[in-house]
Amino acid sequence: MTNRVLVTGATGFVGRALCEVLDASGYQVRAALRGPRPLPAGVADSAIVGDIGTGTLWERALANVDLVMHLASPVHRSWRTTSEGELYAANAWGTRRLAAAAAASGVRRFVYVSTVKVNGEGSAAGPYTAQDEPHPEDVYGSSKWLGEKFLLEEAAGSRLEAVIVRPPLVYGPGVRANFLRLLRWVDRGWPIPLASVSNRRSLVGVWNLCDLLLLLLTHAAAPGRVWLVSDGVDRSTPDLIRQIGRAMGRPARLVPAPLGLLRIGAGLAGRAAELRRLCGTLQVDITQTCRELAWAPPVAAEEGVARTVRWYLATKGTDGHP
Repeated sequence: MTNRVLVTGATGFVGRALCEVLDASGYQVRAALRGPRPLPAGVADSAIVGDIGTGTLWERALANVDLVMHLASPVHRSWRTTSEGELYAANAWGTRRLAAAAAASGVRRFVYVSTVKVNGEGSAAGPYTAQDEPHPEDVYGSSKWLGEKFLLEEAAGSRLEAVIVRPPLVYGPGVRANFLRLLRWVDRGWPIPLASVSNRRSLVGVWNLCDLLLLLLTHAAAPGRVWLVSDGVDRSTPDLIRQIGRAMGRPARLVPAPLGLLRIGAGLAGRAAELRRLCGTLQVDITQTCRELAWAPPVAAEEGVARTVRWYLATKGTDGHP
């Protein structure tokens, strides 16, 4: 066996980090690409597959491949403007076609990076567990859940081992969306009206996610299961902002503001969902992951934030500006 891994989404934020980790661990990494582009560090070769959907041809990409890491999905900044049909084509039916092709090609294990949005958008009643009944609240979460089910169906009755991971918000070098917005707010010294927020959120640094993904490629307990992952500590949004400020060496200008007023303003600006993610509670329980896989997040949460801040400051004002 060659221990060749096919990685979809290899040029994305998480995919780039994962390819380097896989290469450093002795795997031969093949990237499945939409079109010609420079290969990320750690990638040995590539295969052009076009858009991932119901008609994707996977035979060449899967030739002599033992393992699949399926990360590809519409990126955060674009999936909200992607049609429902396109989301299902990529996340659900595209996953089914890849899983069927992997099973037919003799792939040993298929690790699918899904999302905690399959569980829901908020966990005020208590942290999510892998055993909870899924309750996706938008098309993105629903399409990823269907992708999970399709993967398990295709693996049943074949030698293909299916593994599912549901991460919460992932941060690290290359992060976008709300985390990048917080970095910019603190860096620019803007008043941040979130001092009154009292929430708890699970996040995962890209280093901790990649470490778990690496383990899931080989661990005997992994197949047929859903695994949750986080940094192992939950933070309020104000605490996260203060951590960013400490890492930048400048104060975070948190100011109190009525949450009701913030919700009205966010609604008028079309940013209600973003505010809910900043102010709401979403926790995942990784007790089972740590116990059954004998795993612990290797990078402390505060160190992960500090590394992300260093990347942000290093790329500011360059062609790599976030």
